[in-house]
Amino acid sequence: MSASDEPRRVHFQSPEYLVERLDAIADLFDKDRTDLLVEAIREYLEETADSETFQELVATKYYNDQLEFETVMQLVGAETAQRLRLLKVDLEDSPLDLAAPDNADIYGDDATMVETDDVDNR
Repeated sequence: MSASDEPRRVHFQSPEYLVERLDAIADLFDKDRTDLLVEAIREYLEETADSETFQELVATKYYNDQLEFETVMQLVGAETAQRLRLLKVDLEDSPLDLAAPDNADIYGDDATMVETDDVDNR
C-alpha cells in the first residue's frame, strides 16, 4: 500500500436523510457506511475524469498555467496528463520562421484548372 493509499479520516456534514438512506443500504448489503462512501466517491471521480467536458476544462486550465502537472495527473491520469504536457510544449513552441518557396509548382502537370463564376463570392 503506497502512502497515498493510506486511510485518511475525513469529517463532513450531510443531510440526515442521506445518512439514514446510506445506513439502510449498508445494512442491506452487510457493508460498512465508510466502504459505501469510498466506493461512491471512487465511481464519481472515475466518471468525472472520463467526461469530455471535464478533460477540456483541465486542459484549458493547464495550458493557461492555472494547474500544475502533478494536479493534472491526479485529475485525468498519467497517460492523458502526459499527452497534455506534450501538446502544451507544442503550443508554446515558436513557429518556424520559414519563407514561402519561390516558384514552387507543388501540383506538377497533373493540376486541374477550375473556372469560377464572378457571381460566386466564396
